[in-house]
Amino acid sequence: MDKKGSEITLLDLREQAVFADYFLICNGENDRQLRAMANSVAQDAKQKADALAKSIEGSPESGWVLVDFGDLLIHLFSPDMRQYYNLEGLWDEAHVVMRMQ
Repeated sequence: MDKKGSEITLLDLREQAVFADYFLICNGENDRQLRAMANSVAQDAKQKADALAKSIEGSPESGWVLVDFGDLLIHLFSPDMRQYYNLEGLWDEAHVVMRMQ
């Protein structure tokens, strides 16, 4: 299973929010890929950075999975749900640190 997301955006929210410093937002093509991505992110963070996800919320079937590392919130979306929730638009004053296709 491909665990690499697409349309990756990293937003710096430090001047806009108190609940998180960064949002990492990316697409997965289907629920199987979203599940694989969420599991991979949590496992890699633990193995490579000794960082534990505080929680994993949502479900791949819903098209949105949130992996919460406290200061970093990772939003894994299906393309339709990403467009629907439009986090980049809601947080349009946040500094875009990085965008990758």
